[in-house]
Amino acid sequence: MTKHYIIPIFVPHFGCPHDCIFCNQKKITGLNTNVKPEEVENIIEDYLRLFRKDSYIEVAFYGGSFTAIDIDIQSELLEIPFKYKTQGMIDAIRLSTRPDAIDNKILDNLKKYSVDTIELGVQSLDEEVLNASERGHTAKDVYKASELIKKYGFNLGLQMMLGLPEDNFEKSLYTCREFIKLDPFNVRIYPTLVIKGTFLEEQCLHGKYRPLSIEEAVEESSILLMLFYINDINVIRVGLQPTENIQMGKDVVAGPFHPAFRQLVESNIYKIIIDFYLSINDIETKNKELILELNSRLVSFIAGQKSSNTIYFKNRYKFRNIKIYGNDFDLNEIAIKLDDFYDKINIKSLMKSYLMENSLV
Repeated sequence: MTKHYIIPIFVPHFGCPHDCIFCNQKKITGLNTNVKPEEVENIIEDYLRLFRKDSYIEVAFYGGSFTAIDIDIQSELLEIPFKYKTQGMIDAIRLSTRPDAIDNKILDNLKKYSVDTIELGVQSLDEEVLNASERGHTAKDVYKASELIKKYGFNLGLQMMLGLPEDNFEKSLYTCREFIKLDPFNVRIYPTLVIKGTFLEEQCLHGKYRPLSIEEAVEESSILLMLFYINDINVIRVGLQPTENIQMGKDVVAGPFHPAFRQLVESNIYKIIIDFYLSINDIETKNKELILELNSRLVSFIAGQKSSNTIYFKNRYKFRNIKIYGNDFDLNEIAIKLDDFYDKINIKSLMKSYLMENSLV
């Protein structure tokens, strides 16, 4: 399997026309200077020394709003990875930007420099949430930009946030369903964190904003991740990536931060669907041994962090014992054994049944 490496180039606040209430881009990226072309080249060279020659290597411009930068500066920055891509030293170029910073002229220029993926920081498709978060764009801008990006043949990435001001689960669910209609190449899900030096921090300190708890964020993210999964949409990140400063007690002052947030979510999904399976099949469980067999890569997710899922199932269903075995099963399969009872479950189908049963599809 070819290893996929990212070379991150951070452009904090470079070109961003708005200060969203949740954003302190310098804190999020850990940088506070504008990036120059020579810096881009140095970063690429430094990373290339670390990667195997047969790897898939992608240069990604993160932070700020890349296409809101003066187009001549965009070209200067893109010229560097374009050179490496032309020489076959990297495989792809990615950037992130705002939905209202996309038009034909911009996309023509990005095509010129062989950009592959454009990720839009959408955050929400609810107008109240966008206004309360001071995003400075509308939902209409998202649909227009998404259509243009796909028309030009770029990979479309979409980013959403949970727990923004005026947000609730129904609104996040609506955004998720609209994302699915847009059929993006990939998606990111970010529960909102309160970062030092933001207006959201002021609102939080004055009791005008309450962030999601870890438990709430995990539950909401679990449903969204399942919806994307059953629709074959790749979710490449769930939760903000921890850095030296993006840690609770450092630059994160409140909110559902966890260094392994996605693992919490995926473990919760397995708890949900196994719970659902046992409940709808009316299986006698008391004092029996439950044996689960699945792909070896999934064993830790099934058990849960600190064996939380195992403890939950023992307490709820009064199992005498629970054993989890990893093998070479397909990633979409789980086998359940209870004495003489045996069944092999299709995970995707079970997710869909659960979502339909709860009117979430």
